[in-house]
Amino acid sequence: MDASRTLPPRVRPPRREDSGHDRRWRLTHRTFPLLAIAGVALLAGIVFGALHVPPERDAAKAFGAAWQRGDYAAMHRLLTADARARTPLARFVAAHRETGATATAVGVRVGQPEDPEDGVVPLPVSVRTRIFGVVKGTLRLPFAETADGSRVTWIPELTFPGVAAGQALTRRTEMPPRGTILARDGQVLARGADRSSDLDTVATEIVGELGPVPPEDYQRLRAQGVPDDARVGISGLERALQDELAGRPGGTLSVAGKVVARARPRTGPAVRTTISPKLEEAAITALAGRSGGVAVLRPDGQVLALSGIAFSGLGPPGSTFKVITTVGALENRTVSLKDSFPVETAAVLEGVSLSNASGESCGGSFENSFAHSCNSVFAPLGAKLGAKKLVEYAERFGWNEPPAIKGAKTSTLPPADQVGDDLAAGSTAIGQGKVLASALQMASVAQVIANRGIRVQPTLVMGRRGKVVRVTTPAIAATLRNLMVGVVREGTGKSAQIDGVSVAGKTGTAELGLGPGGSNDPGNTDAWFLAFAPAKAPRFAVGVVILRGGAGGDAAAPVARDVLVSGLKD
Repeated sequence: MDASRTLPPRVRPPRREDSGHDRRWRLTHRTFPLLAIAGVALLAGIVFGALHVPPERDAAKAFGAAWQRGDYAAMHRLLTADARARTPLARFVAAHRETGATATAVGVRVGQPEDPEDGVVPLPVSVRTRIFGVVKGTLRLPFAETADGSRVTWIPELTFPGVAAGQALTRRTEMPPRGTILARDGQVLARGADRSSDLDTVATEIVGELGPVPPEDYQRLRAQGVPDDARVGISGLERALQDELAGRPGGTLSVAGKVVARARPRTGPAVRTTISPKLEEAAITALAGRSGGVAVLRPDGQVLALSGIAFSGLGPPGSTFKVITTVGALENRTVSLKDSFPVETAAVLEGVSLSNASGESCGGSFENSFAHSCNSVFAPLGAKLGAKKLVEYAERFGWNEPPAIKGAKTSTLPPADQVGDDLAAGSTAIGQGKVLASALQMASVAQVIANRGIRVQPTLVMGRRGKVVRVTTPAIAATLRNLMVGVVREGTGKSAQIDGVSVAGKTGTAELGLGPGGSNDPGNTDAWFLAFAPAKAPRFAVGVVILRGGAGGDAAAPVARDVLVSGLKD
């Protein structure tokens, strides 16, 4: 019999309904932790996504920051190698400046870049312009991934916001009526389209002319919105005051034919100059049609008159430069008023003889040597002082400095290391060699001494004061004043004497080279004179040059005298 055993079926206990306590236990111990983990993961993803900045956006931000500060080299470094090869830095800079000139841009503000779309980053840009206000747009910077990271695949159209490939930024401008030029007393020197004036002689001499844009002014004026075919000031006050008189051009700025900004022309204001019609006429009369120039300043730098080539002609100033040499020698104690010098007809430097005017014997006390302009004393003194100091003091007086008046020529001399040997330094000390000056510059030298050693850059506009520079001490300026009084009282400048008025002056006779009549031939010398008066309470400083005029004391000093007499009558 097969025996088998059958187990009774397993009986499960009846299922008990979950209690609220059990459900809460499972939520707190199982579900909530899972949800928390998921939440942390989600938050981390959000934070990570928010903190992650696409490299193109970082590069666009750096590109915009460099643009805003005008650092074109930094911008150029952010271009791809191909873009840099196609557009070297010089051409890259030129493209931005050309666009800036078209827009009359004066500044750029760059906003925060957006995220890239298909490799292009939108960059908001605001361009502040001279005549169109603020022009806003979006620069769409294309990027490429390179071994150096994200780089801009730059094209020339990316110099202005809103300009796409193949498009161009263009400008159409028109000039407003030109401003009126007034004399210091309010009389009209030039007005209207025909630039008319009741002061015929004075206006003809000082106002200047209008004409095509001078090549040297082209970029500057174009950046101001002046059209290429405009008539602008090319000489005289018209050129010196071009920026003020021109007003503000108007017109439109367009991208691919669509106007993005417009402005109305604004008439130039009337400009009241420092010019005195009375002194201007006196300068014209005293020059008497001769080739040369006369400049008259107040001690505060205001220009009262400019006649002839007063600020547009340059030449060696001769012994008028001895004022600068003397200031340097006194400050450096290279010379003393107690020193005395041999009476000689010439000095020999580097084996070359530098003679006194007309070969006269000259020397004695320093005062006498200055009054009689002894080359035999001042050439060795200049060599002793040295080229470095001569150049330093000349530059204190304004040499090698861009003039404050547009159209004026810069008075120059070489750097110290290019002056040369003792002979060259000695020649420089007596205003020969490679020294060049204008009548305006020499009037400014007189202004410094008249103003107790302080130079004020000449100005042509009432109410405007030029840069102020301390050239020398009041004590040394007073010493120079006394020395210059001696020149007029008993030296080479006697023809500048005025009854009842103490005049301080210095003559100069600049040799231009040997001719048929030798170095003393009047046709081979320019005549110079600088002066101020009254000596102890100066009202006027004057610089005069007469080209091929002979000796400064004979030809230039009487011109200065006549101008000073006219001014001192009031």
